[in-house]
Amino acid sequence: MSGTVILVDHPIGQRDDRASELLRRRGFRVEWFCPGKGDTLPAPDGSHIGAVVYGGAENLSLDESKPHLRAEIDWIGRWVGAEKPFLGICLGGQLLARALGARIEPHPAGLHEIGYVPITPAAEANGFLDAALHVYQWHKEGFEVPLGAELLATGEAFPNQAFRYGKQAFGLQFHPEVSPAVIGRWMQEAGHMLSEPGAHTKERQMADIEAHDANMAAWLERFLDGWLVKAT
Repeated sequence: MSGTVILVDHPIGQRDDRASELLRRRGFRVEWFCPGKGDTLPAPDGSHIGAVVYGGAENLSLDESKPHLRAEIDWIGRWVGAEKPFLGICLGGQLLARALGARIEPHPAGLHEIGYVPITPAAEANGFLDAALHVYQWHKEGFEVPLGAELLATGEAFPNQAFRYGKQAFGLQFHPEVSPAVIGRWMQEAGHMLSEPGAHTKERQMADIEAHDANMAAWLERFLDGWLVKAT
């Protein structure tokens, strides 16, 4: 495999995620961009074979007017319109949904999802998710499924957990890219959020890492092989 994948992050921390490492292991080059720090995203002209947009601290229902988020939404619309492979994770999935005209809203009861929670396959999963899987979450807003997209995975507090638009554009509400080290750093840097309704305690999350991280990591490897490796 070869080619360069665009990785779009938001200015909140280190670039040490699991997804970028797995892509490099498969022979892809990666090129990082951060519109929030002034980077201009490349046009979908064929020089980059795929794009991953990561999460961030922004709440899209409140912050959509920020220039860098508006630029990302517009860019995602052009990228997906060109039928290029796209993966949006948490905020990235919400940005994809917004680019396709869907709403982003907080949970009606003010709940957060922070910690490992189970998701289950939707009727149109088609191999995206074969069985229930505990995945890592850190968010308080969720996306509607855009018109013309297929719901792939569901959850209890936030029913819409993953969708596909076209053949190669995916939006995820969860964080399969995080490693135990990243989770530990998030809990340290944003520990005040663990008191929010619905958030899991640090102790529960540490125990759940042992129970669920390996399965989530294996799922991400399978997903990447189907999403980008087979597309090249």
